[in-house]
Amino acid sequence: MAAASDDERSVAADSWSVKSDYGSSALDDDQRQADADVAASFPATASDYSSDRDDHESDGNDVEAASMLGFQTYWDSSYAQDLTNFHHHGHAGEVWFGEDVMDTVATWTKDLCLKTETADISKDLSTWSVLDLGTGNGLLLQALAKQGFSDLTGTDYSEGAIELAKKLAIRDGFTNINFLVDDVLETKLEKKFELVMDKGTLDAIGLHPDGPVKRMMYWDSVANLVAPGGILVITSCNNTRDELLREVEKFNQKLLGIKCLDQEAGNETNNKEKLAFRYLDHVRTYPTFRFGGVEGSRVCTVAFSLL
Repeated sequence: MAAASDDERSVAADSWSVKSDYGSSALDDDQRQADADVAASFPATASDYSSDRDDHESDGNDVEAASMLGFQTYWDSSYAQDLTNFHHHGHAGEVWFGEDVMDTVATWTKDLCLKTETADISKDLSTWSVLDLGTGNGLLLQALAKQGFSDLTGTDYSEGAIELAKKLAIRDGFTNINFLVDDVLETKLEKKFELVMDKGTLDAIGLHPDGPVKRMMYWDSVANLVAPGGILVITSCNNTRDELLREVEKFNQKLLGIKCLDQEAGNETNNKEKLAFRYLDHVRTYPTFRFGGVEGSRVCTVAFSLL
């Protein structure tokens, strides 16, 4: 598949942006359909729900909410251009949802971690192991480092993103941050982290034509990456807080079904390992708007604990 042109990249980037105090937000319905049409035109092979480094097939029936942003090839092309801009002009690239949201997420997460009661995790933030999924240019990890976190790892399935993140971290003096090429849906990571961050990654996964299946794969993977008692913080512009809560509850019900099967089979060892996500809190300071008598915000940040 050919790399996206500058015009295509501009359309895709604009599709994840709505005028707001934060400069970026959810896709509107018209743009969702426009991006679905673009995604439907991609040449294809049958998908095995793995990374999208290869071409993909679509019959047009399952791409209603799809977008170029759901394909790895889009991000590879995007970060290749960001790297060129960095080399020529020193630009860091796009900050998804805007710098204000990024800074809000970092400070709010610090406060949440300090007040969360857990016997397994220290109150000393420098000891918290932190993973940023789909780290992109890695600037969220830099913001977290400024809040006192120091055991920081960022992963992304795009090699260009990791190369850019490494260069920015060195330039900005954050040489302690570890960056790795890794796909959350097929993660090779064996370590568990006290804090896992996601700023827009679940959104992008959901924009793939196989989004519903890939999102369930996401939860399976993340449940194995968060340490018992650890925290998952998701920032989204395509899902409301209530939608994320319902999605987590659906995943927990799946785990409960597996637990019941283990009990019936007398498999007590696996039974004890089946933890579930519990809602902790959400950011309450984002600007809100009212439409059709319903109040909402253009971006949400929700935290869950794995217990």
